[in-house]
Order: sequence, then structure tokens, then C-alpha cells
Amino acid sequence: MKIVFHPKFYTAYTSDPAAESGRMEAIIEELGDFEFVEPEPATKEDVLLVHTPEHYEYVKSEPEVYEVAILAVGGAIKASEIAFTEPVFAAIRPPGHHASPDSSWGFCYFNNVAIAVRKLLKEDRIGRAVIVDFDLHFGDGTANTFANDKNVKYFHMQGGDVSGIDDFLRKEEYDIIAVSAGFDRHKDDWGGILETEDYREIGKIVKENAESKCEGRRFSVLEGGYNHSVLGKNVRAFVEGLK
Repeated sequence: MKIVFHPKFYTAYTSDPAAESGRMEAIIEELGDFEFVEPEPATKEDVLLVHTPEHYEYVKSEPEVYEVAILAVGGAIKASEIAFTEPVFAAIRPPGHHASPDSSWGFCYFNNVAIAVRKLLKEDRIGRAVIVDFDLHFGDGTANTFANDKNVKYFHMQGGDVSGIDDFLRKEEYDIIAVSAGFDRHKDDWGGILETEDYREIGKIVKENAESKCEGRRFSVLEGGYNHSVLGKNVRAFVEGLK
């Protein structure tokens, strides 16, 4: 089990909650006993697999954001590659699931998971993928990206229904499971719903279905989660279930 991370993700690139100082530190402190791998920045060509040239230039026009955002895309791509040999969690930011091909909001700029999945499809490394999103908020950007793509199914968890993830994964066919891992549904975060152990259970569900249906291929990418006092423990619980 590997963790994809780069020290540049400590950068407080804006004033929004996803970019707050101390957020990534809370996660990395909890994951210190795992093996870390540093990503490289993605290329413009990678970003254009999902986003329009106009959107790419819009993000690029904000240099502090762009430097971290293009590295976050690279982190998701790196995680998707590692997934062919072992499970992996990408501790990256900015998040991405609110980034549509030509727009973004909700602390997102580029859709990290969508780009990584689209790249695997383009390179014929997979034929079909599923994306499981357990962030508090619906990943409209991811849903928009794959709305007309029969080879990618997007699933957003409802309320506290952890078992719904298992139901979805059991009925679909796929070559890899990608996870948009948001931790703001926790009882002490914005959502006020899940316990820490629920994240461990989600990780186990993903692991079991990946092992039974797609040779264990699974990768996860950080989305939301804003209470620093519980975020690290929640991430660790999920990662321990996933490995």
C-alpha cells in the first residue's frame, strides 16, 4: 500500500478550507508509517483529456493555484498507475470532483480522478471503470464528465448508507475502482453523519470488490474533509480498510 504525496501539497494556495494550513499535515502525520511516493506534475495534454483549453488557461492564469493543481492531477495519475500492482491513496489537493470540463467550483480546479480514469481508458489499460464518491457533496464535475460515457459509471454515496457502495460495486462490471475520498461526512465535520469506523468499512468494501472483480485494482484520491482534529484518523481508517 502506497501513499502518493508531495510537500508542495502543504502550500496554502488560497484562503478556502481545502487549502488551509494544517490540513495536509493532519493527514500525513497519521500516515507516517506507510511508504510514500512523490508524483510529477501532469502535462497540459493530460488535463485536456477532460477539460477545455479555455478552462486550462483559466486555471493557469492563477500561478499559485496552478502549480499545486497540476501536481494534484499528476498525483491522481500516479495513483492510477500504482493501482495495477497494489492499492494506493493519493493525499493531494486541491480536490477535483466539482470540476467539469469547462468550469469548476467548490474548492476544485481540475478533476483529478476523472483525468486519471480518462488517461487509463485512452491508453487502453482499462476498458471500463467505476468511480465511487463518498464525499458529503455530489461530484457534479465527475458526473458531467462521464454523463455520455458508457464505459465509466459514477456513484455517489447517499447519507450514511455505506452498504449502498457494496450494492453498486457488486452489480457493475469494471477493470478498476477509482475512489473520490471525501471525509466531510464525518460526525465531527460538516456532514455530521459517519463514524470513523465507517471509513474503515468503506475501504474494506472497495478492497473486497476489487479483489473479486478487477484483480485488486483500486486507487483513491482525497477530496473533502475539513476538521483537522479528526481528518487524519478518518483517512487512516479508510486506508487501513483499503490496503
